[in-house]
Amino acid sequence: MISRHCYLSPEKDGIPGYIAHPDRKEPGPGVLIVHHHFGVTGNMKVNVCNFAKLGYSTIVPDLYKMLGESDGVHEAQKKTTDGQFIEVINKGWRYLTTRPEVDSKRCAVVGYCMGGRIGIHFVAATPSVRAFVGYYPSVREEGTSQLRPRHPNDAVKDFKCPSQIFFGAQDHVASIPVQQQLMASLQSNGQPLDWHFFHRAGHGFAMADGECYDPTLAESAWDLTANFLARELDNH
Repeated sequence: MISRHCYLSPEKDGIPGYIAHPDRKEPGPGVLIVHHHFGVTGNMKVNVCNFAKLGYSTIVPDLYKMLGESDGVHEAQKKTTDGQFIEVINKGWRYLTTRPEVDSKRCAVVGYCMGGRIGIHFVAATPSVRAFVGYYPSVREEGTSQLRPRHPNDAVKDFKCPSQIFFGAQDHVASIPVQQQLMASLQSNGQPLDWHFFHRAGHGFAMADGECYDPTLAESAWDLTANFLARELDNH
């Protein structure tokens, strides 16, 4: 049962975004969502509430507002370094893990699309993350650059937690060879990996307002995510 859900504001809460948390008496687990390219959409807020219903205090920080990008959907990724993204996500992480109803040792990161790719870099830089779930991370076959000095394939080598990754054969962002390279890198980092590949899924198959939405696969992925987080965050 959700006891509260509302927008977060920099003035009152220190960060912009959206939060929902369950009704409970003892500190429990938490989830930080790294939003997709489109920002804090209705679909992201639904996800926040769905995780809260499972027993997780859940937030999705509005990274674009934190970066001062009024037109973040079109401009943010063109001029924001991965380090800058990590910095603002870390502000959201500190907000989540210091809330009185949250057990800071039982918190996970869930990233969608762009948020999956950036989430990889955040988890690599944050040993306190207990688990990572990546929905079709926007990983490409590309060299390093000033904005992206480290490829996700290299970053996952620094993971200190288990991962669960979802991809589809019809993903137009991350080709199958790119997905395979990421899987190999995750398999070599010494941490548990749950890898789920759906042969008929496209990029964003779990995004209800996206062109590739597949409700059946989205439900299957949700069940797998719920079981994974329950196991890794001791939420039984």
